[in-house]
Amino acid sequence: MSTPARRRLMRDFKRMKEDAPPGVSASPLPDNVMVWNAMIIGPADTPYEDGTFRLILQFDEDYPNKPPHVKFISAMFHPNVYANGEICLDILQNRWTPTYDVASILTSIQSLFNDPNPASPANVEAATLFKDHKSQYIKRVKETVEKSWEDDLDDLDDNEEEDDDDEENQEDQNHE
Repeated sequence: MSTPARRRLMRDFKRMKEDAPPGVSASPLPDNVMVWNAMIIGPADTPYEDGTFRLILQFDEDYPNKPPHVKFISAMFHPNVYANGEICLDILQNRWTPTYDVASILTSIQSLFNDPNPASPANVEAATLFKDHKSQYIKRVKETVEKSWEDDLDDLDDNEEEDDDDEENQEDQNHE
């Protein structure tokens, strides 16, 4: 069923495919345009550099009049990210306008990597370290970046195991 929200999401997807901003990617689930997987690459010259951070965006039929629910599914140590991965960002709450799309949401989140807002902390420990103990903050962030790589390797291993299982099943079927 085509609704205004679903049509808008398809436009957002087309834009992401044709002209994604640097360092971000996103696409809807194959069977549900209302749920998207996204990834943000940590920007250069930040402690998050080269990290691969996964997010999930959940839209409802009020989109684009209402923002999606966005959260990190990768571990994230950041002053504006809650322990459960939810993000404290004004455009996802009271500053939302229908002109925002998936690309602008992701670039806004990416800009938090460059410019955290410790005045509005979702993670008090991260905000305190950012303000008062920058070297400890950077160390914790770099640990998070390394964890993002480990998670990517785990995902690759899982996919290879699935591929091996598929090949074994195919061979079994060929021998029957």
